Amino acid sequence: MTKNTSLLLLLCVILLAGFEVEALPYDYSATIECLAHPQKPQYDGGIIQNPELNNGLHGWTSFGGAIIEHRELLGNKYVVARSRNQPHDSVSQKIHLRKGKHYVLSAWLQVSGGNVPVTAVVKTTNGFKLAGATVAESNCWSMLKGGLTADTSGAAELYFESKNTSVEIWIDSISLQPFTETEWRSHQHQSIEKARKRKVLVQAIDEKGNPVPNATVSFLQKSLGFPFGSAINNNILNNIAYQNWFTSRFTVATFANEMKWYSTENAQGQENYAVADAMLQFAKQHNIAVRGHNIFWDDPKYQPGWVPSLPPNQLRLAVVKRLQSVVARYKGQLIGWDVVNENMHFSFFESKLGQQFSSQVFRVVHKIDPRVTLFLNEYNTIEDSRDGSVAPSKYIQKLRQIQSYPGNQGLPFGIGVESHFPSGAPNLPYMRASIDTLASTGYPVWITELDVENQPNQAQYFEQVLREAHSHPKVQGIVLWTAWSPNGDCYRICLVDRNFRNLPAGDVLDKLLREWGLKKLSGITDQNGYVEASLFHGDYEVEISHPFNKNHNFTQQLQVNSNDESKKATQFVQFSI
Repeated sequence: MTKNTSLLLLLCVILLAGFEVEALPYDYSATIECLAHPQKPQYDGGIIQNPELNNGLHGWTSFGGAIIEHRELLGNKYVVARSRNQPHDSVSQKIHLRKGKHYVLSAWLQVSGGNVPVTAVVKTTNGFKLAGATVAESNCWSMLKGGLTADTSGAAELYFESKNTSVEIWIDSISLQPFTETEWRSHQHQSIEKARKRKVLVQAIDEKGNPVPNATVSFLQKSLGFPFGSAINNNILNNIAYQNWFTSRFTVATFANEMKWYSTENAQGQENYAVADAMLQFAKQHNIAVRGHNIFWDDPKYQPGWVPSLPPNQLRLAVVKRLQSVVARYKGQLIGWDVVNENMHFSFFESKLGQQFSSQVFRVVHKIDPRVTLFLNEYNTIEDSRDGSVAPSKYIQKLRQIQSYPGNQGLPFGIGVESHFPSGAPNLPYMRASIDTLASTGYPVWITELDVENQPNQAQYFEQVLREAHSHPKVQGIVLWTAWSPNGDCYRICLVDRNFRNLPAGDVLDKLLREWGLKKLSGITDQNGYVEASLFHGDYEVEISHPFNKNHNFTQQLQVNSNDESKKATQFVQFSI
């Protein structure tokens, strides 16, 4: 080309939303409100017969020694299990399961008195599967949402149990909807298209406004828009290979140990933040956001060695000093704090300083650093239905307790679910339904410490839970618990070996990162100068190659984000030769 020849390429970026997949849609809705009347059953009840009890007790039978009755109150019909002497004395329905299918469960429950945990159980030929739980109340209806994946085909039985045998269990609007693996993956794909991606339409035109066909437009994502990260440890400070490996993949970090009390004040009165400061500085240099982990840990095993022997008055002074020290030091530099870690499983501080300890700490942290998100961080809330002490309903109950403390209304709470998945195939329907329930609070949900127990299918299960977490529209960030160690001493799952060569889980990680945007996408403009791409949220370098002179390439930065207003915006970027 001569210098007298010019071409103006006008890059018209139209951000669109929406994508449809041919499959029965998944219903992400849930509610934590106790209602005067139960809602309609999801999926019209799925495979459940007579889900609204409008046809008497058709389809329903007594389980164990319970007496069941069909009742009606204010026009609403339901079934009651009474005269219960054993936890499993209940009402049930016989169902047929097909191996490999995912079953999504929902039901509305009430009890005759008090606030009582009620669990949904499916009896199969292989044993009993817990499918979900809620805290049922008297005088109003509570939603239970859960699920299971069938590990065998054949006859089964769904029933609801409670350890409190003094109460009647009332049940209504029951649903059990099966999905094939293909349908389940289609839900993930559809959700990703809506929640994580945007349509981008590019038009190239010349200086006269005429479309330029056959121009090559390439998109290279430079940074993920979705917060995705991992735990790191102090090995990263002096290991260039570790630094390069981490920064090329992640945008969020959690310090595995370096901010914890036993690390920063190993001996009473001798604080040392040097390592945590250096790690935070490293993160800032590479635009890595940091989650604060943690201010206090309620597990008695993980206290500084000098703390357990303190009398209550001295412990209280030490707690106040710790709060003022660590929160003020990192004020405005963190995206969240795990405030009192795992205090649904443990109660070291509550046992010494009173049951309101956690609620008080949340209030104090907010006063010191009012903009940081305050997380209630727990495990087994979404990963294991067997741990009823931290089921979603129990988690929400604890969150409400903290909220109700004077001065805590309106605090910027966050829901932190650690996601340490146990041995065996993950219960993806339970995981998804649990996140649905937690998200109904309106607070941001983060996966904070994801890993999978060491086992033969570890990498496969690791991929399954990562896909499920990333595709859920209410999950706002994921952090893996995969800090690297030079001796290969990972907590539960190693991504790479000591030379940063991928292990099976590392292959899974890199495959998913490529799927989620860290790859180059290209297209050729059509006769009207258009090319369309569906792009993950994030920062991009857009390159346009001249259709006639391949030596002339032009680049421009582009940000694709999830802001609702920008979905309607049109961006114009002009290039000239």
